Amino acid sequence: MFLLGSVTYGAVGPGVAMVSDTEPTVDAGALDEDERFSEPRVEQVGEDEYAAYVVARQFGFQPDPIVVPANSTVTFYVTSADVIHGFEVAGTNANTMVVPGEVSEITVETDEPAEYGLICNEYCGAGHHVMEGKVNVVSQAEFESSGGDGE
Repeated sequence: MFLLGSVTYGAVGPGVAMVSDTEPTVDAGALDEDERFSEPRVEQVGEDEYAAYVVARQFGFQPDPIVVPANSTVTFYVTSADVIHGFEVAGTNANTMVVPGEVSEITVETDEPAEYGLICNEYCGAGHHVMEGKVNVVSQAEFESSGGDGE
């Protein structure tokens, strides 16, 4: 189960985050040169704390699936390479708008292992209806064995 830990800026409703004004902006046309987004990934940043760097682009998310460990705090940093997108973890209250050049930040608490759908809930073009991904919450051991840094 995903539980909302906090949203960064100007909540519109429970679990709905607006774009953060605390994160530095990015050059949407040069994400391959940005240290946070050149290699979308999940990395450990503290004890049971992880950062997930996610790029939305027509018509998918990177990485996909996003694999995070159970019983941890995960902060998603999400940006767009092209147009406005949404980042909604289906069945949870994790939901934010993704704007090119901006970094959306949303922090969640994970519980037991589970698989969640990830959808774009902002119309982003002709292929919008197929823009989806997965967020997989896995055991710590599975996270470490699947390439998570787990250090």
